[in-house]
Amino acid sequence: MSPASPSFLPSEPSPEPAAPRIPPHNYEAEQALLGAILANNRTLEKVAEFLRPEHFADPVHGRIFEACQTLGLRNQIANPVTLKTYLGGDPGLIELGGDAYLARLAAAAVTIINAEDYGRLIFDLHLRRELIAVGEDMVNDAFQPGLEIEAVGQIELAERRLFELATAGQAEGGFRPFKASVLAAIELAEAAHKREGKLSGVTTGLRDLDKKLGGLHSSDLLILAGRPSMGKTALATNMAFNAAKACRWETAPTGEKKCVEGAVVAFFSLEMSADQLATRILAERCEINSHAIRQGELRPDEFERLVVAAQELNELPLYIDDTPALSVSAVRTRARRLARTHGLGMIVIDYLQLLQGTTGKRSENRVQEISDITRSLKALAKELNVPVLALSQLSRAVEQREDKRPQLADLRESGSIEQDADVVMFVFREQYYLERAEPGRRPEEAEDKFNQRYEDWHKRLAEVTNTAETIIAKQRHGPVGAVRLFFDGQYTRFADLDNWHGTEIPLE
Repeated sequence: MSPASPSFLPSEPSPEPAAPRIPPHNYEAEQALLGAILANNRTLEKVAEFLRPEHFADPVHGRIFEACQTLGLRNQIANPVTLKTYLGGDPGLIELGGDAYLARLAAAAVTIINAEDYGRLIFDLHLRRELIAVGEDMVNDAFQPGLEIEAVGQIELAERRLFELATAGQAEGGFRPFKASVLAAIELAEAAHKREGKLSGVTTGLRDLDKKLGGLHSSDLLILAGRPSMGKTALATNMAFNAAKACRWETAPTGEKKCVEGAVVAFFSLEMSADQLATRILAERCEINSHAIRQGELRPDEFERLVVAAQELNELPLYIDDTPALSVSAVRTRARRLARTHGLGMIVIDYLQLLQGTTGKRSENRVQEISDITRSLKALAKELNVPVLALSQLSRAVEQREDKRPQLADLRESGSIEQDADVVMFVFREQYYLERAEPGRRPEEAEDKFNQRYEDWHKRLAEVTNTAETIIAKQRHGPVGAVRLFFDGQYTRFADLDNWHGTEIPLE
């Protein structure tokens, strides 16, 4: 027999079982609050905004509280006499003493002044119990690895539950008097009047586009769509950079710093790496070809400009997340985290079709998954009160038409995107299509006719070279139409087109 056999091991005293830890609760506080409600039903008004029946540690207390709420909604008095009718047969209440227990609660009433403090204590203890449950679930889920949810997905789920706990019980929701809404609208207009660009939203840095949109408005979901090579990523990058560059900070009387103009920008790049995006921005700022930067083919003066520009960009409040195949829940979690740590004024997502739904997996019904994603992004925009700019691909139907200008129907899975978005914009560069449609001489075509056709093509190409159109096909808060912009493909830069300033192209 092996020396390590258990029969030869010395016997060890069995450890004493650890005393079970009881979840935090305070039955006395619950009794005191319920007594105050039974003594004066107006106490409900002080706690009804944040306290729910499930927040009570004793389920019987929760049912008593719920019955008091129900009677209050019916404009009936809640006291031991009326509650007896509704709770007389409750087994839990009978076990505690029935009518006599209700009478003891009324006798243990606290003053209505202290009632909210007791309610907050009950709610705080509920959060602690929920926090314990989240921790236990995290441990149990981690011990049971499965193919459905990866470890990263479990972390995101835990973060989401923790955030929901952190925001539970907040009283920001509910009805607001119209007077408060009017005052908020006046404050918004006053802030816009004080700003240099006279905008109520976040600036895009493009004068004519800002004039058409009024800036990018908080809580809006904006879709920027286009076919490949139209420059939608370049336009979104320019807008994000301009918004971050315009960020102006003010210190509140409380000492808290707040961006009052421009925005702190979160850029989720699912297609390009952070290095590639940074290279694009550097190329645009230095007016150096991005390919030359990547290849290291820079003259000494160009490299010096590059270093100076990099130093200027170091302080920009622009944060890039280039994690591939992100789920919309991960976007929500990371945006919330950035909002807590550095503030947040704008979110850019490049691009919509590369996001995954809330389950973290590709759905067989892609239209339904896109609907879930767009609804979640709109909810995120409202929750964080920031504009969310999401890029989107267009279907190939554009290529089949003679007029290549995009339409709302060209959006992939267009039903949900068009419905949920507050603004839908398209990027269109006629130069791209004209360069690929250089006319050739047709069989039996007269030379003078071909020359005229070629001259017309060349004239039109000259008119649209280095230009782009941003077509606003939908806008809840303002007009639709198109704005012409300058586009320099060498530096991937969009800018105002001065010779078209003040003119607008009607949307056909």
